[in-house]
Amino acid sequence: MAEVKNVEVSAHQQITAACCGAFITSIFMTPLDVVKVRLQAQQKELLNRRCFLYCNGLMDHICSCHPSPSHTQKQWYSRALPGPINGTMDGLIKISRHEGLSSLWSGLPATLVVAVPNTVLYFTTYEQVRFLLKYKMNCDQWWTAGAAGGVARVWSVTVCSPFELVRTKLQAAKISYADLLRSMKQELRREGVLSLFRGWDATVLRDVPFSMLYWATYDNLKKAAHQQEQPAVPFTLLAGSIAGGVAAAITLPFDVVKTHRQIEIASGSDGRRASRSTLQHLRSIYQQQGVPGLFSGLSPRLVKVMPACAIMISTYEYIKSHAR
Repeated sequence: MAEVKNVEVSAHQQITAACCGAFITSIFMTPLDVVKVRLQAQQKELLNRRCFLYCNGLMDHICSCHPSPSHTQKQWYSRALPGPINGTMDGLIKISRHEGLSSLWSGLPATLVVAVPNTVLYFTTYEQVRFLLKYKMNCDQWWTAGAAGGVARVWSVTVCSPFELVRTKLQAAKISYADLLRSMKQELRREGVLSLFRGWDATVLRDVPFSMLYWATYDNLKKAAHQQEQPAVPFTLLAGSIAGGVAAAITLPFDVVKTHRQIEIASGSDGRRASRSTLQHLRSIYQQQGVPGLFSGLSPRLVKVMPACAIMISTYEYIKSHAR
């Protein structure tokens, strides 16, 4: 059996590293998505919708475009600036100058409530499963890290799926907890416990292949570069970015389906359209738009995923290596 002494950090050190990585990733990535959302609002694309997708660098979140009447103050995505936003850098400067630096992180605290526990559960489970496969079962193959990543993602999605569904409904409909509880009880009586996991299959089909591809690519890059024990920060930034890009490109069709599912659920489409299977969604998109439709939004996804993966894994590896 392989020597295990001092090769792994403890679970609480992994949790600390994952928390720090999640927070730092969000700090870097959220302003870019805030500018993107403001650009869409400026172009009137956003304000005509019922909801929109917002990303804090870790997860996509559904946000309502129509807050309750009790909200008299303009929402962060619809505030007017003295002049139009012309690109990302111009947006960063204008928003911070006229609304303060804190506006660049609008909506972040609420999304971190879900994203940080999800990230901690995911990374900690990955480390524990990889340790089991590599050191307890003496299985250190090219696919070991990918298998651990797949198991970790299935577990984190399953645990967090009901909470994500509840949060999505709350954000989209702006209903009270009492009304939501009443609605959930009706769905449980009508459809059973599985109603709490609506969209689970689409999430798993997108996130599990992504996770397997990401960790397999990243771990094999570490082996090829002999950077397995304490990888240097420049290497983890590059390797994390490459692994994230490869995984994001290959799994993009499932991301397109997941986005459609999220918006249908948030818009209240719990009927026939929202209950369609992932295969039916893929077939519908292919029939309407062909192969390009399945890979729509590739560039924006790579721009979002590659730096987020690079920052997250670099922070995580750095803190983990210094905690040994």
